[in-house]
Amino acid sequence: MMETLQCPSCGAPLDYDPRGEGDTVRCPFCESTVLLPERERPFAQPQVVVRETRTSDNTAVTAGVIVAIVSVIVTAAVAAYAFHSYYSASTNSRRSVGVSNTKNNLAPTKTAGDGYAQPELSFGSEGTGPGNFKDARSVAVDADGHIYVGEYEGGRIQVFDPAGKFLTQWTADRRMPLRGMAADRRGTLYVVQDDKITRYDGMTGKALGVLPSRGYDDVAATADGGLVAFSWQSRDDIVRLDSSGRVTKVIRAAISGQTDNAELDMRVACDGLGQIYALGTFNNAVFKFSSEGKFLTQFGGVGDGPGQFRAPSAIAVDNQSRVFVGDFKGVQVFDANGRYLGLIKVKGAASGLAFNDRGELFVVARTQVYRFAPFNP
Repeated sequence: MMETLQCPSCGAPLDYDPRGEGDTVRCPFCESTVLLPERERPFAQPQVVVRETRTSDNTAVTAGVIVAIVSVIVTAAVAAYAFHSYYSASTNSRRSVGVSNTKNNLAPTKTAGDGYAQPELSFGSEGTGPGNFKDARSVAVDADGHIYVGEYEGGRIQVFDPAGKFLTQWTADRRMPLRGMAADRRGTLYVVQDDKITRYDGMTGKALGVLPSRGYDDVAATADGGLVAFSWQSRDDIVRLDSSGRVTKVIRAAISGQTDNAELDMRVACDGLGQIYALGTFNNAVFKFSSEGKFLTQFGGVGDGPGQFRAPSAIAVDNQSRVFVGDFKGVQVFDANGRYLGLIKVKGAASGLAFNDRGELFVVARTQVYRFAPFNP
């Protein structure tokens, strides 16, 4: 059975097999090498001490023979268990390539607060081939249900049908990290790289133009066909754009103006009413603004308790104005006023979130994409 400990460097959850070999585990997020707790390290094989005694007829008898036999039996049993575990893991790994039923691959822990979205499907695994991912951190869905998954480095964007079947792939800017991504209802994909938002035809990858640069670092589509973006030009601004890419509103110093703390990494989302939600990853909080740009409220805070964040990295809002925030714990769910509702657990850090028109939630966690059914209270 796999167990979990927390990376002391970055706070990421580290899954490991307490029966496995080795005294360390490597963090897949920050690459730190973490020493396993002493009680969880593999037990060393006991040393057999051989003692020779003499019977009445002066015949030598080795007392360690019995111990040796027992040791051989135990070793054989352990080897059989290890082979079984390896075979099972290999089989599950092979099955996880492409589309798979989440009931077989994802076993979320359900507690009293869980159940706000039920896992239906997962697809992908680690790799560079079609349908596989190395470090996917962005996901978007258009009106036709096409799922776009972007890699953080290398600019690769893969396209899947609504059931998670691989359709095609293309490449944006290979040189710059992919910081944000959003899709509109027409299938136009907006990709944030190198402080710019570039428009692409989502299915073909044909570039459709670059929006005038304002130091953009994240983008989200709005219900009226426009965009909301995080803009950094000496301060943490939120910019509202219309469907043609023209700036219509700027919320200046959106987060630092409320906290007096600089915010260098903001993620943005917008609900169906036009209200804007900004996740400050340095401030570990969500800040809510009206459609006119007026500050309304904030919630969150750093910590490991319910409603607190540990290295948050993604935000999305569903069709009932519930707010979903991804971090190392999974996806935390809040109502429109910031009241904590529950936790959706996934394997790995939830680094990208998106909803389709049916209210289904898509979560990308580095090497896999998960789909969750909408929760109906």
